[in-house]
Amino acid sequence: MAETPDQVHWRGVHHLALVTADMDATVRFWHGVLGARLVATLAVPSFKHYFFDVAPGNTVAFFEYADQPLDSFAKPAGVPYARAAQFDHLSLHLPDEEALHRMRDRLKAHGCEVTDVIDHGFLRSIYFSDPNGIALEASWWTLDPTGRAADHADERLFADPDPVPAVRELREEGRLRHTVATRLVDGVIEDLRREGITLER
Repeated sequence: MAETPDQVHWRGVHHLALVTADMDATVRFWHGVLGARLVATLAVPSFKHYFFDVAPGNTVAFFEYADQPLDSFAKPAGVPYARAAQFDHLSLHLPDEEALHRMRDRLKAHGCEVTDVIDHGFLRSIYFSDPNGIALEASWWTLDPTGRAADHADERLFADPDPVPAVRELREEGRLRHTVATRLVDGVIEDLRREGITLER
């Protein structure tokens, strides 16, 4: 597919912002166990915000709020849970099978529970949790679909026998017939108004 002037050039995830009730334990796990280097910290009276390096330019970041009790929970990856309506799990990318086994051994050496390697066809994974109960996965692509044109008819990668209409449009027409609009949540708009900023709707 030819590049177009409006093509977006993503560089990965700048940061995924999660929440912790114990930043010290979070640093000890993410930096110490997972080897995701702590690369930056922010702090204001109401929160701490720490960033962990997972790839060049890509970080996982945590907020620890001051004087804010949290109703925490833990859930396994891929299992629906009403209290986790928008987030299921985070998968971190590894280069190959050997690296996946090394990460599994590293987790075990630190006393962390971890699954055996699960073969999902185009990717292989292990599953574990962080001290906050966040479901984590480490994966590597056995058939990497990124960084190249997508073949929506390739059943090795597009295996849903009854895909949603958008996938059928991509497969049959090479484009989406329409997109969807979104709105800011009211809290964001109220915060902006307090700063004297109004948005056109």
